[in-house]
Amino acid sequence: MSLETVRAELTTQIGQDLFVSDWVQITQERVNAFAQATDDHQWIHTNPARAAAESPWKATIAHGYLTLSLYPMIRGIVEEGKPAFPGLRTVINYGLNKVRFTAAVKVGARVRGRSKLLAIADFEGGFMLTEEFTMEIEGEKKPACIAEILMRYYF
Repeated sequence: MSLETVRAELTTQIGQDLFVSDWVQITQERVNAFAQATDDHQWIHTNPARAAAESPWKATIAHGYLTLSLYPMIRGIVEEGKPAFPGLRTVINYGLNKVRFTAAVKVGARVRGRSKLLAIADFEGGFMLTEEFTMEIEGEKKPACIAEILMRYYF
């Protein structure tokens, strides 16, 4: 499928959900691995006993940036051999316009991502999508994260 065909199809979807993921469980192992990778070992993330006794959530919670960093995986844009669009060569994270962490994700909770297409901008060899990404928490009214994400798609 050509760049022009994909772009024309996406244009009709501006303002609509493009994607809703399956639920993904947030484990203590994932939180600990993120703490190790970022050197953020704050006890509310990594010490279940202390968090149960002292934190307002009575459990360890995921880092806000961990929930945001799950976007590419949850959105399904980086799965090897399974491009987001036919003819796609690569996807590059271009940045964020806005991000808010609106609720804590307790370890053991399940989250899923929802992406709504806000805009498409052309550049030579591809286009950039602006999406509103919402990380929902199963059984909770408030989402964990709402972000306006910019991704460049190269064909």
